[in-house]
Amino acid sequence: MKANFDREFTRAGIWNWEKPHIEDEIRYAQYAEEAGLDSVWQGESRLVRDAMTVMGAYTQVTDEIDLAPGVTNCYTRNVAVMAQTFSTLHELSGGRMKLGIGAWWDPLASKVGIEREHPLRRMWEYCTVTKRLLDLENVTYEGQTLSVDDIELDLVRSDAQPRDVPIYVGATGETMHKLTGELVGKGIAGGIFMNYLIPPEHNLKGLEKLKEGVEKQDGTLEGADRPQLIAVAMDEDADVAIDQARGLATQYIGQQPHIRKASGIDPELAEKVQAEMGGWPASAEDIERASQYVDDDVVTNIVAAGTRDDVIDRVRDYCAAGCTEPVVYPLTDNMEAVIDALAEAKAEA
Repeated sequence: MKANFDREFTRAGIWNWEKPHIEDEIRYAQYAEEAGLDSVWQGESRLVRDAMTVMGAYTQVTDEIDLAPGVTNCYTRNVAVMAQTFSTLHELSGGRMKLGIGAWWDPLASKVGIEREHPLRRMWEYCTVTKRLLDLENVTYEGQTLSVDDIELDLVRSDAQPRDVPIYVGATGETMHKLTGELVGKGIAGGIFMNYLIPPEHNLKGLEKLKEGVEKQDGTLEGADRPQLIAVAMDEDADVAIDQARGLATQYIGQQPHIRKASGIDPELAEKVQAEMGGWPASAEDIERASQYVDDDVVTNIVAAGTRDDVIDRVRDYCAAGCTEPVVYPLTDNMEAVIDALAEAKAEA
């Protein structure tokens, strides 16, 4: 697939997590809405703040901006609890919720006793049953990774209308892209939430598979929404921005095989990063030592890092490679300035 999508973007969002104070995350959600952005995605991939609780707070301090976990996972909450949670958030938000679901990652999953033996099958079955429950169906389902018997959302004392909560599958690998395409083509998912810390050209490989999957179910690629998480480091001094992004790039190259594979780093250097850092969890000192193997070119290949113009130009590279809504995660301590830059670029489109 060639990079022939529009470089400009008319939708944009932010990704919130791990701010020093939870009040900061709430304030940034409000600021993003006031600036004219379209979405706030709450991270939950590691054992940090619970996304559902924080998003519940967002529903009470914002009015229009869309809200989503970016992403939760398809293992730790059973399908009934997930549907119940998003039915509640749908009510609290006035219908502004999206549901981002990923397949989680090891070694974290195995450390809490979860065996990810069939992640693709699990994603298919989990999304299928969750969607049916949110549509207020009575569901009996016998699958390979989950089964439910005669369940439905019990809404006899509340608004008993189907919950319009589009599902977005968090994907990095090509096989998950294809499966997501099939889920979109069947009307189960609304789109894909593409991962961060990958170069834009990686999108094209995934979107080829997304297109293959959606067309297999008689859909079109245009019918698959494609927001993407993009790590951003912005500073008036480009070298300062790149240095501030190096730690996260190092951490994920060392900890997460799918990021390491997609990052473009030389495999031998990646092995040195992993060995020096020692896997997960890693201390700040571990990451600092391993970062000696991650040069500027590696950082700027997977992070939109540099001046304001550098950052926006790189974000547009991701849009040219198929992203329909950049969702930025600032690594520098200037969230409001990044939001302003993104809002200005959106307004210029």
